[in-house]
Amino acid sequence: PSVSLRRPAGSFSSSPENTEAPSGVCADVRVPSTALHDAHDGEVNAVRFSPGSRLLATGGMDRRVKLWEVVAGRCEPKGALTGSNAGITSIDFDSGSYLLAASNDFASRIWTVDDYRLRHTLTGHSGKVLAARFLLDNARIVSGSYDRTLKLWDLRSKTVFAGSSCNDIVCTEQCVMSAHFDKKVRFWDISRSESIVRELELQGRVTSLDLNHDRSELLTCSRDDLLKIIDLRTNAVRQTFSAQGFKCGADWTRVTYSPDGAYVVGGSADGALYVWNVLTGKVERTLDRNHNSAINAVSWSPSGSFVVSVEKGSKAILWSDM
Repeated sequence: PSVSLRRPAGSFSSSPENTEAPSGVCADVRVPSTALHDAHDGEVNAVRFSPGSRLLATGGMDRRVKLWEVVAGRCEPKGALTGSNAGITSIDFDSGSYLLAASNDFASRIWTVDDYRLRHTLTGHSGKVLAARFLLDNARIVSGSYDRTLKLWDLRSKTVFAGSSCNDIVCTEQCVMSAHFDKKVRFWDISRSESIVRELELQGRVTSLDLNHDRSELLTCSRDDLLKIIDLRTNAVRQTFSAQGFKCGADWTRVTYSPDGAYVVGGSADGALYVWNVLTGKVERTLDRNHNSAINAVSWSPSGSFVVSVEKGSKAILWSDM
């Protein structure tokens, strides 16, 4: 189904997605009056929706992962996951009950979402862990660090030397893709030897990776202020996105696809949110009213109804179409 940013009809109601705009139309995205403010004490680095639910997690320099539920266009606080000794840098959910967060204290941690209990602490990196993801089997984890290594965790953890500080990671069934400080995206074969398969060099330090819904395309963001879509079947850049005011604000600025892959969204150093249309390659909408500092990360809800953006200040903003 097409996921569109739709113009709200009247006031905010508690029944999302019962009307659909024509495919390819991107109407106004409105901010609910109850947008989250001051989600954390200090900078908010990470945000992610859980798959197929209204649960949302944010991670900040206050060492906490906070859980929120989106109800009737509002974010209701659910609780906090504690145990990290430094700022949270990335968040990932498995398909069900676990949350994984990477931290500046050189470790990654796994909590169970329903009872907020810390289950595992994965230590062994010698630098900040900037990204950690569940592999698709949900039984293994890959983490990438400032120490220029990736670690694959199962009962026997394995380290591969990546050659450059790792800023983000995504996974398909057979492949781990990592984004690096040296402007390269690296592709690793995890089915056999975890050996590097190929590299792709961009024009700036690579800050972010995201896969479209069928994992056939890779979205990148880099410090040359460009977003690119790479066709994974041909390894060629299919689309490049830029905008007059868009500036990538940090080495860990995270951008994302909409759930149907029709749009990409990224936050700028000046606090504006940019939504590009994948079909046309053009900016569909710029949202610039609510952040007063650089946007670090964005997440689009699986339903298509919400986008959440988090910033260098302490705010998280829920953008709603309701």
